[in-house]
Amino acid sequence: MTEVQQAVATRFDLRLERRRRFGQLLAVVLFFATLFGLLVLTALLVDVVRKGAPWLDWQFLTSYPSRRPEAAGIKSAIVGSFWLMLLTALFSVPIGVGAAVYLEEYAPRGWLLRLIQLNIANLAGIPSVIYGILGLGLFVRFFALGRSLLAGALTMSLLVLPIIVISTQEALRAVPQGIRESAYALGATRWQVVSSHLLPIAAPGILTGIILALSRAVGETAPLVMIGALTFVAFLPSHVLDPFTVLPIQIFNWTARPQETFRGLAAAAIIVLMVFLFLMNLSAILLRNYYERHRPH
Repeated sequence: MTEVQQAVATRFDLRLERRRRFGQLLAVVLFFATLFGLLVLTALLVDVVRKGAPWLDWQFLTSYPSRRPEAAGIKSAIVGSFWLMLLTALFSVPIGVGAAVYLEEYAPRGWLLRLIQLNIANLAGIPSVIYGILGLGLFVRFFALGRSLLAGALTMSLLVLPIIVISTQEALRAVPQGIRESAYALGATRWQVVSSHLLPIAAPGILTGIILALSRAVGETAPLVMIGALTFVAFLPSHVLDPFTVLPIQIFNWTARPQETFRGLAAAAIIVLMVFLFLMNLSAILLRNYYERHRPH
């Protein structure tokens, strides 16, 4: 080996060593950043459980809000959250999945499709308070729905629609192209391919995206504050045009009060909301695993 080759090899080894050390340093920094985030999250969870556990009982779950902390509960907020999630799913899931199927399987490729895709991606990243302003102007005032369950559900549907569309498109793109081509080769129509092959195979990803989108809707506060959801509701909604409240709004109301006892009530409501969101995310994982095991071949 000549001196020039030795110099080049030495320089290469030094550069490789610097890259290795830099990679090790970056790994340590990222590890401690992750550890810091987990420690902060653990501290917050411990603080919430410590403050909320003494207030968490059956009376708290089955009582209406009250100005007296010892008699206050979250019954109306739980029922309102359930109805809001149900109505949001009723509006957003068919439209979101249908739009994704059309954009992915039917829409002609071109600049218009790229523009639509770009706008959908941008809508998924818009702050939720913007959707609240849109819902206030469109549903509450223009359509005169007032501060009703229907106005809240329609506003939340706008919020989660881009997420459902994007997740459904990604699930459809993950289906091998050979399945489409094989079905077309056997004489199947496009709708037969979509309904009998693509949607069943993509179901795990679609359901996961839907549940995660609805989980976000259940935990949102800003859009509902903007449309004027009530902070004190001592009754259950019996109609889609009735006023309502949800768990995030009730938590927001209690944390805004100066009395320390209401902070404990807010912590207990946070525990209930976290359990609810945990169960929704767990159901997404279980449904995904189930459909992956029973996926049609």
